[in-house]
Amino acid sequence: MTTPVRIPKPAPVSKLDLIHRPRRNRKSDWARRLVRENVLTPDDLIWPIFLKDGDTRREEVDSMPGVERLSVEEAVREARRAVSLGIPAIALFPNTDPSLRDAEGREALREANLVCRACRAIKAKVPGLGLVTDVALDPYTSHGHDGLMRGEAILNDETVAVLVGQALNQARAGADVIAPSDMMDGRVAAIRKGLDAEGFEEVQIMSYAAKYASAFYGPFRDAVGSGALLKGDKRTYQMDPANGDEALREVALDLAEGADMVMVKPGLPYLDIVRRVKERYGVPTFAYQVSGEYSMIAAAAERGWIDGDKAMMESLIAFKRAGADGILTYFAPRAAAALKAGL
Repeated sequence: MTTPVRIPKPAPVSKLDLIHRPRRNRKSDWARRLVRENVLTPDDLIWPIFLKDGDTRREEVDSMPGVERLSVEEAVREARRAVSLGIPAIALFPNTDPSLRDAEGREALREANLVCRACRAIKAKVPGLGLVTDVALDPYTSHGHDGLMRGEAILNDETVAVLVGQALNQARAGADVIAPSDMMDGRVAAIRKGLDAEGFEEVQIMSYAAKYASAFYGPFRDAVGSGALLKGDKRTYQMDPANGDEALREVALDLAEGADMVMVKPGLPYLDIVRRVKERYGVPTFAYQVSGEYSMIAAAAERGWIDGDKAMMESLIAFKRAGADGILTYFAPRAAAALKAGL
């Protein structure tokens, strides 16, 4: 005969033992909203957009589900969409035809290059949208590096001179924010001096101040066509992922050189850096949810392994919780639409 299992009765709990009940503030939706510490809005988002030349108006990026390379005409269409969603700015990145790439990245200085044509077209049709343009040579070089090379060495000062020309080219085309992502020493001061000398005092600089040599950039390099071209790696100019104090030194230098805003890149693996930068300097601090971060969430959602919308929102609020004032993210239109719908 089986002996019945006896379940002991729980000991009575004195009310005095539970003076503090944190769950009271979580009991309902209205209560949770009332005490919420951080709020995400479309105003927090910058939408990175990939540009392409050619007859095809849209072209899927295989490694980034839901992301496309756009013709200039389609970029204008998406710029209008950004405004309708309340997104304040977009960031432009070109997929440059291999025939236009060379060792010196001279296409970056051409007045009619892809980014400059897109800037002019968007400003003509959607003047109230902020335009952020990337300053670095990797979309234009035949070797895939952000700077000029001599042998296997990346030349710092010679590269900075070209970056100033690239920044001026973009400012003349209508860029509102110049965003140097190259990680050359002294480039912020040189770009600020060059912009001011040509009357572009109002053009802002958003410095990629703490940009790490990360494994999370792979899909981006696929999107802009530089991945297959890259010779070696970028560890002599992008930061060591093991370093945190160095990021604060880099930020301090860029601020001293005239940066209006600073950025940490990548995003989620470096939230500790975002927090330290914001707490130390108190300046407008941005984070880039890079292509690898995006693709992990998007691909897992495609396979039904996670709830894509919930994972998207959770990842974005993490940036706000860490102290970021804004986020560059490929989720921007999807997140903004969800926020406008009250989701």
